[in-house]
Amino acid sequence: MPHTKNRNSVSQQTESSASSLLERRLKTLGIHSPLFYDEPIALVSAKGVWATDVTGRTYLDAYNNVPHVGHCNPVVIEAIQAQASRLNIHTRYLNSQVIDYSEELLATFGDGLEKVSFTNSGSEANDLAFRIANQRTGNTGIIVSDFSYHGNTSLLADVTTALPTRNGVSSNVRAIRIPDLDTADNDVSPAELFEIAIRELDAAIESLNSEGFGVSAFLFDPLFSTEGLCRLPDGYLHAVQQRIHAAGGLLISDEVQSGFGRTGDAMWGYELYELAPDLVTMGKPMGNGHPIGGVVTSADLLDEFGAANLYFNTFAGNPVSAAAGRAVLQVMKDEDLMANAQTTGNVLKEGLEKLAARFDFAGAVKGQGLFFGVELLPDQKSGLSAPAVTKKLVENMKDNRILISKVGRHETVLKIRPPLVFNKSHAEQLLEGLEAALHSI
Repeated sequence: MPHTKNRNSVSQQTESSASSLLERRLKTLGIHSPLFYDEPIALVSAKGVWATDVTGRTYLDAYNNVPHVGHCNPVVIEAIQAQASRLNIHTRYLNSQVIDYSEELLATFGDGLEKVSFTNSGSEANDLAFRIANQRTGNTGIIVSDFSYHGNTSLLADVTTALPTRNGVSSNVRAIRIPDLDTADNDVSPAELFEIAIRELDAAIESLNSEGFGVSAFLFDPLFSTEGLCRLPDGYLHAVQQRIHAAGGLLISDEVQSGFGRTGDAMWGYELYELAPDLVTMGKPMGNGHPIGGVVTSADLLDEFGAANLYFNTFAGNPVSAAAGRAVLQVMKDEDLMANAQTTGNVLKEGLEKLAARFDFAGAVKGQGLFFGVELLPDQKSGLSAPAVTKKLVENMKDNRILISKVGRHETVLKIRPPLVFNKSHAEQLLEGLEAALHSI
């Protein structure tokens, strides 16, 4: 009995510390700094695909793509520590780390994508990509999805359509609906959906031209993750590329969520459609949690931009960041993580489709590799709306010690996007937990 009392005392103390953290956070970061879950989790450590909270509870992480090769990967940690103990300086001095990393990173791209500029985040990368596009085209018009997020600089706030911003989209921005063959309320044929979407794009281009902005760029995430992992009509993105180029604009592929082998079938998301983007932007997964981002483009585009603009970023491409990035690529190669994303993804896809078939409120299974979504529908039995079903499932999964999230225009798509070291046994545990959560609705 004394041992039990002591254990309860420790539990209450740690629970209290989580409450204390929340209270202190609200006083310092404010009430508008977002948190997950009705009762936020206070994490203290993580390893691989496992995260531990202040009470000692361990969670299977099936959500976070920042620790791309696993939380606290020892190879990445060692690379960061070794370089930090030797030298960390900006890129106005020569150092082999950033050059080695540039060569290794660019080797993963095809012809025409041959130069890289480093940044500290995906936001900075997209901001720089727009500057490069504006320099080349002389235009300022931007086209994005009508439910997307690509960063938090002032410029990117003006093109954000999925999060609330005070001013809304800028006058030089046109937002288009991305066609999704799996949308629950979609009642037209694939051919009709394609034509509707292309007419909307044509109207956006015409509007930008008629108002004097012209077309600078179309910025997109190849998986259309924020939109809810859209399944596109055949040929849609090729038609988009043709029209954007014909209008004098450039194609910017935002690979923060879809890149670095996450789909299993390709290193970069745009490769799934055999596209040829003019610029590719990267962020989050590059350094496995160490802040780093980048823009990859052609020598012609980068040289033209550099001749007119001196771009210098103090921390971007520093030796420690480059060491982290190199370590991520090395782990991906040594552990064949692209192949793992494919094989584990096949297990997840099959399991998710079987589960979805058993529940009336479960709709289409979306995605591939190690990025999946499950669209949720209203539940007639409980009377819950689709967003309420999704929210309840995410909360129940947390109670089952599995971390997932939700996404989509109405937050009706479960979001499953684990680190790339997520394997078959982890997938089976996820499926088992999801089945229990589905039964709890």
